Amino acid sequence: MNDSPGFRVQNPTTNEIAETFETIGDEEVEQALSRAETAYRDWQAKSLEERADIVRRVGELFTERRDDLAEIIAEEMGKPVNEGREEAEYCGEIFGYFADNGPRFAADQEIPTESEGKAYIQRLPIGVLLGIMPWNFPYYQVARFAAPNLVLGNAILLKHAEICPRSARAIQQIMDDAGIPDGVYNNVFITHDQASEIIGDPRVQGVSLTGSERAGSTVAATAGQHLKKAVLELGGSDPYIILDTDDVKEAAQTAWETRMYNTGQACDSNKRMIVAGEVYEEFVEELVSLASAMEPGDPRDESPQVYSPLSSRGAAEKLEEQVEKAVSEGATLHVGGKLRDDSSAYFSPAVITGITPGSETYYEELFGPVAVVYQADSDDDAVRLANDSRYGLGGCVFSTDSQRAQAVAQRLEVGMASVNVPGGEGAELPFGGVKNSGYGRELGPLGMDEFVNKRMYFVAS
Repeated sequence: MNDSPGFRVQNPTTNEIAETFETIGDEEVEQALSRAETAYRDWQAKSLEERADIVRRVGELFTERRDDLAEIIAEEMGKPVNEGREEAEYCGEIFGYFADNGPRFAADQEIPTESEGKAYIQRLPIGVLLGIMPWNFPYYQVARFAAPNLVLGNAILLKHAEICPRSARAIQQIMDDAGIPDGVYNNVFITHDQASEIIGDPRVQGVSLTGSERAGSTVAATAGQHLKKAVLELGGSDPYIILDTDDVKEAAQTAWETRMYNTGQACDSNKRMIVAGEVYEEFVEELVSLASAMEPGDPRDESPQVYSPLSSRGAAEKLEEQVEKAVSEGATLHVGGKLRDDSSAYFSPAVITGITPGSETYYEELFGPVAVVYQADSDDDAVRLANDSRYGLGGCVFSTDSQRAQAVAQRLEVGMASVNVPGGEGAELPFGGVKNSGYGRELGPLGMDEFVNKRMYFVAS
């Protein structure tokens, strides 16, 4: 991995750097590893119920501090404050969910045996874990990883995204204030090279990364080299299929609001809208109307007609290049797709059709406020378009005939399929994908079944 450009708060509305943070040295990395290993021994010795009580308080503090937490990420990565509050509250639900259900999920499971005695599967912690988290959901991504593992009894080193140092510190403060013992959760401002060294350290037993395919490939290779467990969530290009609808405008409104959430910077967003031919033209026209009505504004402006900047100027410039490439390859840009002529990261919401199958853009993930629409001539054609992707995170199907929608959804090559809703959401619902979207699951019962020693325990009679 290459060294990071450094931890800093760089406001995407102006591109100005408000604060910088030094990465820690190798000696401090060693101290963090040693502290985590020592803390793990005491933490895993506590009962599940004891750990759950402390983790429950973590969730309560996320909810109590939602306004302050939202303000932090509004400045760091441009998230609208109303969405920031929602994110903090959702973290509260996630920590609460695992506090309430974790002891049951990790309880000993007796298995039938013909031997003379009793046999059990025990779910035990495995040790110190490294989490490498992205900027697009600075709190939620950490909660998905940390909540189940803290209840289980693992200890955590957390490398957050370079543009989210204040939110990273806010999470650490919540952990400390909730009573998570020193060394059990450790925010570390480290470089990518230091992260690689940590993965290889024998005191570390696994790594969880949410990020790009490139980062996932590098982390997976390093983890594999050192025989470490890895969980990877690497983004997606989710199909959003509309087979039919009684109200095209309403269908377009729902699709647009889904696409614009977090200014289009969500891994499981509807990046490919696949629409039946009978309603395709009207659907596209409505999307164009919705996009045209939007204006750039401050993330603190909660008007639905206002869009926020992308996370950084660099991210916006990359998206502009992708849109321009799509057009050069034959696609039609109906509206938007322009980077504002200043140093900010504002990118006008766009609607694109006619991306050529087999072109480079056809297989890329567009991470921002861009609605890409394809026309499907039949249910089979919709499935073909949906599965013609190297990604496989989520996907959804809409129809006035639920059985028809379910039949199509069953054929999607994704980790999460939904019918007549943009996506199932809840702390109890597992999250993860297939293909180049990664492997492993977070949230729900499966979220506690990754970094765990499923030990066979036999007691002779």
